[in-house]
Amino acid sequence: MPISAEPARSPGRPRSGVDATVFAATLSAIDELGYTRATVDRIAAVAGVAKTTIYRRWPSKGELIVACLLDAFGPVPLTGATRGDLLENAIHWIAGKIGESGIGAAFAGVFTDAVNDPALREILATRFQDPYRLALQDALGEPEHRVLFLIDLIVGTLLHRLGMTGEPMVERDVRALIAVARYALDG
Repeated sequence: MPISAEPARSPGRPRSGVDATVFAATLSAIDELGYTRATVDRIAAVAGVAKTTIYRRWPSKGELIVACLLDAFGPVPLTGATRGDLLENAIHWIAGKIGESGIGAAFAGVFTDAVNDPALREILATRFQDPYRLALQDALGEPEHRVLFLIDLIVGTLLHRLGMTGEPMVERDVRALIAVARYALDG
């Protein structure tokens, strides 16, 4: 009997692409149904995977959403000739991301869930906010409390607008937010 030169595949369903498929299904379900009605059951159905496939990777909807957002956002682009330019570019980036289908609603929904869920707050703080905060602290040369204030100012304003109007902030208002953030940075 000839020995195969190809490595044997591990038993079960192939894993490549499952995360991307689930993340796309998550944002699609949230965009179509809203955060609350986009249950793990519905996300699994949209993704074409078993609910257990999702829960093996992410033990809760909150953890799934945080992982999905991290994937959607990627690293913050920290470019610019000055601290003000860097801040402006970062604000345009986050405003654009929050305006993408499903992302703003996922972001706002997981924040709302975290209000009454200390474990989810910890996940948001350590896995989501801290990497961005640390990158901004380093790039701006600012202490933690100042960067946290800037994050609150910018993200809070963008999510509030989305929640109140159902639409992302328009460019004119993003520019006003940039002016306020620059003032807060440089005083």
